[in-house]
Amino acid sequence: MTPPPDPSTAPAAGTQPEEADRLRELLRSRPYQKALVLSAVIGVPVSLAAFFFLVALHELEHLLWAALPAEFGMSVPPWWWPLPLLTVAGLAVGVVVTRLPGAGGHIPAGGLHTAGMAPAALPGVVLAALASLPLGATLGPEAPLIALGGCLALWFRNLARTPGTPQGAALLGAAGAAAALSAIFGNPLVAAVILIEVAGVGGPQLFAVMLPALLSSGIGSLVFTGFGRWTGLTTGTLSAKVGLPFPRLDAGDVLWAVLMAVAVAAAVHLTLSAGRRAAVFVATGRPVLRTALCALAAGGCAAVYALAVGRSPADVASSGQATLAQLAADPHAWGVGALVAVLLCKGVAYALCLGSLRGGPIFPSLFLGAALGVLLAPLPGLGVVPAMAAGMAAASAAALRLPVSSVILVVLVLGSAAMIPVVILAAVVAFVTAELLPPGRPVPPVGGPAGPPDARPAATWDDEHATGPRRRSPR
Repeated sequence: MTPPPDPSTAPAAGTQPEEADRLRELLRSRPYQKALVLSAVIGVPVSLAAFFFLVALHELEHLLWAALPAEFGMSVPPWWWPLPLLTVAGLAVGVVVTRLPGAGGHIPAGGLHTAGMAPAALPGVVLAALASLPLGATLGPEAPLIALGGCLALWFRNLARTPGTPQGAALLGAAGAAAALSAIFGNPLVAAVILIEVAGVGGPQLFAVMLPALLSSGIGSLVFTGFGRWTGLTTGTLSAKVGLPFPRLDAGDVLWAVLMAVAVAAAVHLTLSAGRRAAVFVATGRPVLRTALCALAAGGCAAVYALAVGRSPADVASSGQATLAQLAADPHAWGVGALVAVLLCKGVAYALCLGSLRGGPIFPSLFLGAALGVLLAPLPGLGVVPAMAAGMAAASAAALRLPVSSVILVVLVLGSAAMIPVVILAAVVAFVTAELLPPGRPVPPVGGPAGPPDARPAATWDDEHATGPRRRSPR
């Protein structure tokens, strides 16, 4: 196998022709061409695995939060319903974290990661997600999907006995993660852009990561969509079909979007800091008991919300995917008291689950941003739709520190490009605000005590000096 060209033999760096030459040499190298082909092949089984994984989550959640209460003659779960479910979730996740390889996956308070999970960690990742998400964790499925796709990609490579290098394994892992991630967002572009931003590379390295991820996620999206129509099974999709007409933006919308973005970024920063403290609390002793206590406290937030406003505790004890669709379809159905209560209770439950259970940070942040936008919509000169769009963009950008991905995600969730100006403005302002705020405590390593966040050098395709793509450090 001919190794790719050594960057040390190239002309001086910093010129556009040299960048183009390096990209052409990369595309002509046999190792990279094999990685592209393998990424395309891997997209099919990974997307099928992601499909059934999401179906299992969807069916379990429907059983526990809709079918089972209906069997007892209740139209909605009673206020106490989240307490036993989340206690069981905490105990199960605590056992997985302490007994299985990989500790059930990355801690959600540390953000999204594309690397670091070996195939041996896959059972723990799946079990921790199945124990967390259907039972009421205020988290989304995107982080387990990333781990599932990455682990399966490496497992299929090992099964085929394909020789690999560290950088090849990193790219295949990113490609598998993108194929799985495209399933929940219903769009391969979002998955590819998120993986690009999480990887944190640039120049020719950007294309090196982007092409396998985009190829695998595109094929995975085709398989996922076609298989869903063939079987008739549903997984649920992240969408917010707004039940109001999209207005024309004016100066008031733009001004309030900036102010909202600053406030949302500060609030999300405090929530994530609380999540990291919860992670430290769990890691410093008796993790099974402390995970169960955090989960029970999150269930208590849902119970308090249900008692206070008379709505379903599932508004708090859930990822927010279904509730976001309800809020967008009829925002006027939520009174001021319900909006304030869901923001406070879901925000606290979100922080507790970020540090103790397993899942992803995207879905709850989108809902919280949308709910805050609806709450602030009566401000003079601010409309409901622009406020929701700005709130979602600001919350996701502050939570993920991925501004481009947040813009694309919110635009696609809304299903319209009419709000792009305020979405971009809110995402950028929130991202800058969050970056300027002081960093909180570091997230403990998976399965270990607290310590400084790790950093890894940027990716390269030099076989002798290659390292994996660097991972975004927890804030």
